[in-house]
Amino acid sequence: MTISTTISVVVADDQTLVRSGLAMILESQPDLKVVGLAADGNAAIEVVRAERPDVVLMDIRMPGVDGLAATRILVADHTLAATRIVILTTYDLDEYLFGALQAGAAGFLLKGAAPEELIRAVREVAAGGCLLAPSATRRLIAEFVDRRRSGGSDPETRQRIESLTPREREVLGLMSRGLSNSEIAENLIVGDNTVKTHVGHILDKLAARDRVQAVIIAYQTGIAAT
Repeated sequence: MTISTTISVVVADDQTLVRSGLAMILESQPDLKVVGLAADGNAAIEVVRAERPDVVLMDIRMPGVDGLAATRILVADHTLAATRIVILTTYDLDEYLFGALQAGAAGFLLKGAAPEELIRAVREVAAGGCLLAPSATRRLIAEFVDRRRSGGSDPETRQRIESLTPREREVLGLMSRGLSNSEIAENLIVGDNTVKTHVGHILDKLAARDRVQAVIIAYQTGIAAT
């Protein structure tokens, strides 16, 4: 992400009141600026490509092109590599949400979240983090992966997991619990830079876009304790 004192945000939601409400909350902060609004997936794709925001708040259920399809299209656009997508959902367990996380979304946020949680989430994602709180996100990922685990993970994914060192597997397990780098460092009694290096190696070896995808793989392969 380009270093800036202001975080640019696009809000995509088919409900006018929700869209406006989210924009009002974000605009109340001096470091957050809403640069575009969209009522459906097609409009979201257009405005994101035009504005290249730092963060997109993407409703998962919209008419026409839904949030899942829009997320896949935007994540696949290499010119938008610095743009991070957060999925918005009314539901604590959404059939489309797991696919969005697999597609490269940086996490998800319930529409009922408190304003301060929304603001914190946008700042965290803009800084390169992911929404992996050890509550709803972890439970959701575990639920969906459990439904798909009966057939086992594919050989390529298993091979990537086997390429991890014992310490990297340990770090991945802690990541799946929603721990930050600092919390992992404290848990393992090592420095933050050491953990950062381990996380980088894990993402490279798993060919994961970010921590969210790495955690999904951890659940798929049974490394994460559900």
